[in-house]
Amino acid sequence: MITNTTTNWKYLEPNAKSLYRQLFIKGTRVRARVLYGMYMNAEAPMTPEEIAEDYELPLEAVREAIAYCGSNPVEIAEDQARDNALMEATGMNDDEYKSHARPRLLSAQEMAQFNPS
Repeated sequence: MITNTTTNWKYLEPNAKSLYRQLFIKGTRVRARVLYGMYMNAEAPMTPEEIAEDYELPLEAVREAIAYCGSNPVEIAEDQARDNALMEATGMNDDEYKSHARPRLLSAQEMAQFNPS
């Protein structure tokens, strides 16, 4: 289920300088989704306390990021879809990419398709 993010967050805010529309930890370039990924990692999940210590963040900020991402905000799904489309357009999803590792360059017009309005 994807929900809209209308909650007032204490530690989270958009980053106007980023193409990502998901929320970041205030005053940083750390996306909440990055912290959530560390918490939900199937192979080596980290506790909120470990993440807070690693990133030198208040524990409450990490917990808030986890709660935000756990609510399945639409902007995270949109950011992920845009990243996937960009990877497809540049050839990064091709089987041969690992051996040649050169993404296809996109024109300015093609790149404009990936910029959120």
